Amino acid sequence: MPLCNADAATFFQFTPLTMRKIFFLSLMLSLLTGFSYAQIPEDKSQLEKERQEIQRELKEIQALYNKVKGQTKQTLGQLNMLKRKIDLQEQYISNINKELKSIDDDIYLSNLEIYRLQKQLDTLKIQYARTVVYAYKNRSNYDYLNFIFSANSFNDAVKRITYLKSYRAYREKQVATILETQQLIAQRKQQQLGRKTQKNVALENQTKQVQELAVQKKEKDVVVNQLKSKEKDLQGQIAVKKKRDRDLQNAITAIVRREIESAKAKAKAEADAIRKADELARKNTTPLPGNNTTEVTGDVTTKRKETAKKPDSYLNFNATDIALNNKFELNRAKLPWPVDNGVLTLRFGTNKIENTLLTFDNPGITISTPASGVPVKAVFDGEVSGVYNLGDGMAITIRHGKYFTTYSNLSNVSVAKGALVKTGQQIGKVGKDDDGSGGQIDFILMIEVRNVDPLPWLRR
Repeated sequence: MPLCNADAATFFQFTPLTMRKIFFLSLMLSLLTGFSYAQIPEDKSQLEKERQEIQRELKEIQALYNKVKGQTKQTLGQLNMLKRKIDLQEQYISNINKELKSIDDDIYLSNLEIYRLQKQLDTLKIQYARTVVYAYKNRSNYDYLNFIFSANSFNDAVKRITYLKSYRAYREKQVATILETQQLIAQRKQQQLGRKTQKNVALENQTKQVQELAVQKKEKDVVVNQLKSKEKDLQGQIAVKKKRDRDLQNAITAIVRREIESAKAKAKAEADAIRKADELARKNTTPLPGNNTTEVTGDVTTKRKETAKKPDSYLNFNATDIALNNKFELNRAKLPWPVDNGVLTLRFGTNKIENTLLTFDNPGITISTPASGVPVKAVFDGEVSGVYNLGDGMAITIRHGKYFTTYSNLSNVSVAKGALVKTGQQIGKVGKDDDGSGGQIDFILMIEVRNVDPLPWLRR
């Protein structure tokens, strides 16, 4: 198509408006794309990781429950396993619901993006059509050479050539942008189909898991009713657990108090040593007239008294304990589990048996394992404060500054009192559970003499 003065006029007439619109639409597109296609994959990855962890624990607890499922005697352990299964199943369904919401949000944002791209494409086509139509109507007025040679000067001719080249490049860019936008729309529509397929799969899985949850709840109700009909047996099981927990708690408390008294004695000895050193320094110092030795000695004594004053906790007194406590606190939600492939079957605190008035308190958490005899590991660096036998199993208490962890119901131990242990070091083996079909360990965390829930401290 011949180029002319009208082409140049058209170029300068449409370029600013068109480029402003293209820039605005491109900016909106980039912001939208950055939100919908950068954030959602990250969320999806996190959801997938969470789902895999839930599936792993569900598989493990199902394997544990299958061992006791056929037993005629219903026990508290069986009920706890079923309740944990239901908790996990509900978490699984919640995870699927989050995935469905993520997919719906992605589809909505993608639809919005396709709409904007379509508007951008329409604008590009309209602008391009105007330039083509205007140039076509004025194509016979001047040809390329006439437009160049009608320049008033050589510099003006060079400018006209530059303008025409820019205009030609602009027209080519218009065509390329239209094609790219069309391809982008096609890609987004294809992605929409993929996300809708994912949604259908997630909906099918949701239906399946809801049905599975209903089956688990019925199974739990059967066990609860059987336990309720044998409430005396259940009371006996709870009474045994309460006595065992009470004996364990008394033993741990005695150990903790002994450690506090020991730390207090060391702090007192240190304070006495400082006091004697100050008295000796005052006796050996003879102040001279005009000398400020007394003032200096007084300043030193004051500083030492400040150092030797009673701390808030004698287990957070010396530099070693302070560092260890800080390190322990920084590892909240990062501590390893005391056993590999363990399943939480009883939570910390008050537990109630459904459809009964029976309740009991758990001083820590109860973790079940596929079999007894599996290794038990220290969850953090520390010193063994006690190794003791409770009659039906061994227990180990480890001090980590002012924090104490206890591992109870061990079949044997591999450390002695006073031993220094490292994170992940084997300290014993898991004993049998109440049903005798697997392993079980009671894990307790205390801050001095106060029990706290260990679960938020363990790695998820």
